[in-house]
Amino acid sequence: MTLMVKEHPSTSIGFNKSPSKTTDELFRDYIDTANPRRRDELILAHQNLVRYLASKFANRGIPLEDLAQVGMIGLVNAVDRFDPDRGIKFSTFATPTIVGEIRRYFRDKAWSLKVPRRLQELNLTISKVTEELTKKLCHPPTIQDIMEAVGASEEETIEAMELGNAYDTVSLDTRIESGGESAPMTLAEFVGEEDASLQKLEEHGDLMHAINSLDSRDKAVIYYRFFQELSQTQVAERLNISQMHVSRIQQKALSKLKLILSA
Repeated sequence: MTLMVKEHPSTSIGFNKSPSKTTDELFRDYIDTANPRRRDELILAHQNLVRYLASKFANRGIPLEDLAQVGMIGLVNAVDRFDPDRGIKFSTFATPTIVGEIRRYFRDKAWSLKVPRRLQELNLTISKVTEELTKKLCHPPTIQDIMEAVGASEEETIEAMELGNAYDTVSLDTRIESGGESAPMTLAEFVGEEDASLQKLEEHGDLMHAINSLDSRDKAVIYYRFFQELSQTQVAERLNISQMHVSRIQQKALSKLKLILSA
């Protein structure tokens, strides 16, 4: 994101205040004449305020320059809306607008995963409160301390804290350095995967349920053939029937099982 401010020969990036006019006078001149040069002068004169406020949000995974550019949008909006007749300093008026723009950027753009705005805002509040309580109590605050400070339920507090992990994700291709001589492994190589036997266990349960729905002779043939691994001749001897009869029962039983398992 880049915000360009057109410079004029009499202005520069290091400009802080018009040598001949105060901030109020510049604003009145801008309001009376709608001179874009005065607007640019006002914006350039308050860049340091934007950088100061942006620095308050540093070390949260977003480059300071990006935050300053976002804050400049808030500054421009504040310049366009400021009324010097209200009797307040421009910096006092502009600060909430600049900070609000930066906070909005964090809510809407900076989270790696989609998180409800209510929990995003609560997570940011918890981060601030946790830091303040740690200084006050001289030790990390408990969940009870935090929930009382932010005015949220225990469930909401814990959920917002846990969802803070969605703020910044790590690629599975990230290399994990190790103390050994071997080449670094990727994070994916350390992450477990679903045990294929769990799926087989579920399928085994479905199969046993289907087998139990067969009549006794069909069930016996399936049991001897596929659990005891007997030949059709051996099954025929045990059931005192012909091998051909065993073959027909087996085919019929397998057809029933396929029908039951596909339902």
